[in-house]
Amino acid sequence: MIDAGILPVFGACAPDPMLETLRETVLAANRALDASGLVRLTWGNVSGIDRGRGLVAIKPSGVSYAALRAEDIVIVALADGAVVEGRLRPSSDTPTHLALYRAWPAVGGICHSHSRHATMFAQAGRPLPCFGTTHADHFHGEVPLCRALSAPEVASDYEGNTALAIIEHFREEKLDPVAMPAVLQAHHAPFTWGSTPAAAVANSIALEMCAEMAIGALILHPMLTPLPAYLLDKHHQRKHGPGAYYGQGE
Repeated sequence: MIDAGILPVFGACAPDPMLETLRETVLAANRALDASGLVRLTWGNVSGIDRGRGLVAIKPSGVSYAALRAEDIVIVALADGAVVEGRLRPSSDTPTHLALYRAWPAVGGICHSHSRHATMFAQAGRPLPCFGTTHADHFHGEVPLCRALSAPEVASDYEGNTALAIIEHFREEKLDPVAMPAVLQAHHAPFTWGSTPAAAVANSIALEMCAEMAIGALILHPMLTPLPAYLLDKHHQRKHGPGAYYGQGE
């Protein structure tokens, strides 16, 4: 990660209420990520998108969560990442977020962390199997591991190619990013997403809990097999399917 730098403030007009709302939403999601215990130091970021205007709000690079204010959230253009509003440098992971937003129109928020147990799977180069119904409630099957980047990919456009590796894996494996709102990037850490920034953070919390439970289950039963498909489908569909009946609805 790189230290926050100072960039010029763009424009001197009155505050835009829609952008202020987006900033507040992304600020709340970043604070929730910190409060969840999934991040240490500044090891994570959350973004949100205004698709109608082609703008993304994201945490600034290297700024502590405790010091973070709404005006610190940086607004960038979805198309090219240019800073539209903000005096701080956007997260170094911004190119990854932008490419995922461009590839998957249903995504409204993205969260990146280095949460302990999910990152263990990423660093070990292992996908996260679905061993139980808690996992199935949130992720329809094994949470995938996407490939490590090559040396030229890292040298040329590390963050952009991180997203391309994720997108490539989902396309090749025919994975639905709505049904599988998480990925583990080899040697790196997890990314999650959702319909909103808050949903993306919730998926990071769920992913970390499932990873921790999986490690414990494998210690108790090293030859453990994944959850049967009929239970996986039942638990996922009752919460996310067309006839979902979990919760209170909209």
